[in-house]
Order: sequence, then C-alpha cells, then structure tokens
Amino acid sequence: MKDVITGNFASRPAQFWPPQTLRVVNWNIDRGLHLHGITDFLAFQHADVLILQEVDVNAKRTRKLNVAEELARALGMNYVFGREFEELTQGSSTSPAYHGQATLSRWRLKNSRLIRFHRQSGFWRPRWFLPRTEPFQERLGGRIALVTDVDVMGRVFTVYNLHLESRGNDNLRLSQLSEVLDDAARNVPHGPALVAGDLNFDISEGQTAALIQRGGFRNVFGQSRVYTTPAHTILGSPRSIDWAFVSGHLDATLAQVHANIKASDHYPITFTLT
Repeated sequence: MKDVITGNFASRPAQFWPPQTLRVVNWNIDRGLHLHGITDFLAFQHADVLILQEVDVNAKRTRKLNVAEELARALGMNYVFGREFEELTQGSSTSPAYHGQATLSRWRLKNSRLIRFHRQSGFWRPRWFLPRTEPFQERLGGRIALVTDVDVMGRVFTVYNLHLESRGNDNLRLSQLSEVLDDAARNVPHGPALVAGDLNFDISEGQTAALIQRGGFRNVFGQSRVYTTPAHTILGSPRSIDWAFVSGHLDATLAQVHANIKASDHYPITFTLT
C-alpha cells in the first residue's frame, strides 16, 4: 500500500467566494470501531475539515473497511489517509491491514505528504516469541504527521495531523512535536497552519507550551487545560492529550470538548477557524 491514499467525494461548492469561517473537528476515533456513532456525530457538526487519528484500513476488527473512505463517502468530503502502521494481527500476507491518520474536507486537498518521525518507540515491533494474535498489537511502521494543504477557493492553509507516541516518555513525544514545528518553520514560516491531533501528553504549560509559542502557534483553548479522555478505571483520571493550535492569520474561536460523545475512547474537539 502507498504511504498516502486519497479519494474525492465532495461536490462542487455552490458559492462564488471563500467562506469567512470554517468548522473543524479533531478526533481520535479509536480505529472506527463504532463507525455509526462516529458518522452521526460528524454529520451533525457539518464540519469543513476533519482531522482524525487511529483510522483503520482493511482490518478485521473494523470489518475490513477503509474507514476514511466510508466517512468521506457518507459525509460528501474529500479525504487523504496517511499510513502509520501495518497491523500484523489484523490482516494477512495476501490482505494486509493498515492504521493511520485521515484528513477530510469539503474543499480541495493537495500536496499531501508524511513526516515519519526520526525517534520512534520499539514497543510495537514484532518479536519472535509473541503470537500474531490479539491482544498482542504487533506492527510494522512508525508514528507520523500527515501534512495536507486545504485549498478553500484559492485560499490555502496547511494542516498537520499528528499522532504522537503513546509508549515511551514525554521527551520522545516532545522530540516528535519538535519535528513538526521545525517542518512548519521551513515550509509555512508565516502560516497559516493548523496543527492538531492526539499528542498523548499535556502541552498546555511548561517547556512544551513555550516551544509551541516560539514556533508562532496559539492554542485554540487559550490558557485552558481541557480533558479529552474519560477515566478508564476507578483509580484512573481523565487526560489532556488531544490538542489543536493555529498560526499566521488563522484565528480559532468556540473551542469545545464534547464529553458526552461515547463513540471512541477519546472525546472529539471542535472549533471554528476565521
């Protein structure tokens, strides 16, 4: 499979000038296991851009669907899928399964590419003594950022769709985030750019917040810390790990966490770009 696959299901916009605002959803959809609930929420949002993590293609657990394409078709959107891992326990040698990120939009998507991070965890690599069955999640590949330009009737901004490492420490995640910010500084030095995804750590303060600010980005939640996952156990606590920040002449308003949505083990976040 190619590192990036695309599909186009959006109709031609029935307007003659770019809109003043864009509705955005960022969400780790937990592979697409609850696809009907995911589709229902996204349809209700009438969003212009969807930034999704943990998206399956041809995996047994999600009925061998191309989840990104199913969503794009149902919602009338274009999509780009970036391959993060080959899921060895979910496919076969003749019908491999994949997992990654997807960016969808009602507008044209172009210049898509991957940043495959230099520093990766060794946690997912296959080991001879582990069977290739669940719950052993053996994989080939590594964490990525999916980079895509969104062309809104000639006005273009760049979307970085991130899924940072869930295994390892915050130093590893900070290194991966730094690669994204360095790429943005080289390729979109004056913006506009949108960085969003499942970062797997809290970026609202300290060294990470300062790094983001120095890169010219602004947190869509301002100075607030928000919780984007439920408590998974009695002793567990909710976590602040899903984020979005903007640069250049993009501004974000009406940022919200939808903690009532149960179609994933992460809550969706929404906001409006102006």
